[in-house]
Amino acid sequence: MRVAVLGAGSWGTALARLLGEKGHPVRLWDRDPERARDIAAARENRRYLPGFPLPDTIRPTHDLAEATRCAEVVVLAVPSGAVRGLLETGAACLGDGRVVLSAAKGLEPGSGQTVSAACRAIAPETADRLAVLSGPNLATELARGIPTATVIASAHPALAADLQGLFQTPFFRPYTSDDVAGVEMGGALKNIVAIAAGISDGLGYGDNTKASLLTRGLAEMVRLGTRLGARPETFRGLSGMGDMIATCAGRLSRNYRVGLGLAEGRPLDLILEEMGQVAEGVPTTRAAVALARRLDVDAPVMESVHAVLFDATPAGAATASLMERAARGELD
Repeated sequence: MRVAVLGAGSWGTALARLLGEKGHPVRLWDRDPERARDIAAARENRRYLPGFPLPDTIRPTHDLAEATRCAEVVVLAVPSGAVRGLLETGAACLGDGRVVLSAAKGLEPGSGQTVSAACRAIAPETADRLAVLSGPNLATELARGIPTATVIASAHPALAADLQGLFQTPFFRPYTSDDVAGVEMGGALKNIVAIAAGISDGLGYGDNTKASLLTRGLAEMVRLGTRLGARPETFRGLSGMGDMIATCAGRLSRNYRVGLGLAEGRPLDLILEEMGQVAEGVPTTRAAVALARRLDVDAPVMESVHAVLFDATPAGAATASLMERAARGELD
């Protein structure tokens, strides 16, 4: 099957390698012409996924029309904040009945929409051939062939099953779901909890604190997600709790590293500059908190992360504010 992967960051490159190693012809698109040429010449993404050679089935390009011209499946692996601009300039690339698979994990800044919602708004004709992929899928581990599971969700079960077959390998096991909203919201909101986990570890707190943050953060993910049409049980699966565990575990996660830096008192701009990659949890925190406030959803962990990120609240003070909240029942 001919596939276009739009976005040559670590995640897009890892997905392209997986498909290319299965023998599928893949066009890997990068908006930067110089970087696309470097990937093509080196047969490796030396900036974002060094040390993992690309199979001959992968053809890097910076030409969007060329990348998608013969594609049967278009994988969106750009940051969520870049999706609208990409689709508005290249909406024609989603035509001709191509399947569109979102592999982004974030909410669109400003609107707070998921990527699939943005796709439906910009290119309504894609609604019947749209799917999303999310789960505990750190790019470096996927590239190493470490056993990994994921979820592919679509409103059309046959489409999800087709994509399941496309991506399944001896080390990558996709499951299917029809809860598109739940799978997307789980993948986006867990990034906020990962920032909180990084803050906790950076402040020197223990496993009690981190486990408490993850558990209460998951409760907030369920509250907000279900208000937006997701099913609560989805958040207990791979795209919710599973992805949250992987992202909160350590330094392979960009969002966790943002939290570590904030706990050290470092400016957010400097943390992101040194990282050199997008940490989806930063813009998603702003979008998710705006949604929670508008929908009157209680989200104190997200609010605390928002305060540290954008209101110059010291990380220790934000933690104290969580501990001093009024007493309540766990399931209230």
